Amino acid sequence: MASTTTASGSLVYSRRVARVHKYHWPAIQLNVWMIILLIASCLIIGVFATFIEQQQTLNLHIPWYFPYFITVAGLTILFIGGLLWLISQRRLLPAIVIVGAFVFFVLWMVGLIVVSIELWGPTGSVSANCNLLVFDRVPEPANSLANLAWLQQKSICQSWQAAFAFALIGVIFLLWIMVMAIQVFYDDA
Repeated sequence: MASTTTASGSLVYSRRVARVHKYHWPAIQLNVWMIILLIASCLIIGVFATFIEQQQTLNLHIPWYFPYFITVAGLTILFIGGLLWLISQRRLLPAIVIVGAFVFFVLWMVGLIVVSIELWGPTGSVSANCNLLVFDRVPEPANSLANLAWLQQKSICQSWQAAFAFALIGVIFLLWIMVMAIQVFYDDA
């Protein structure tokens, strides 16, 4: 609010109204993006938390990328929560989404690369071991400890495949939201 004094000594107040620019986000695409990325993040947290629990039970070393990907997925959930809060306040800016999505894109890409190396690496890969010990072997139709062990191994192998698939989905969807945010920015500019 600004004031000026006139020649007669009276004050005149003028009120300036700040114009807030509102961006028009495609609601359905934004909601689908958030739901899919939340699912991917929760799956990553669940799979790698289970792997950590299994490693601790067997007194084995916990690789650095297990807690790394759990942290990244947890931060992604917090980022989506922040976006939801900004949406509720009608203050979601494309720049916030672009910068945040780029940072998470890089973090998810690191996780995807590590999971890919472990899954299909040159020697002793998870996929090679799974093919040799699980998928190329048919369990006996009996109720035995060997079949129970085979089922557990199959579950671990499928968890690795799911972790890779959802890490890839996370990377693709983070790239998608960056493109969407750029389109929203240019459509309203």
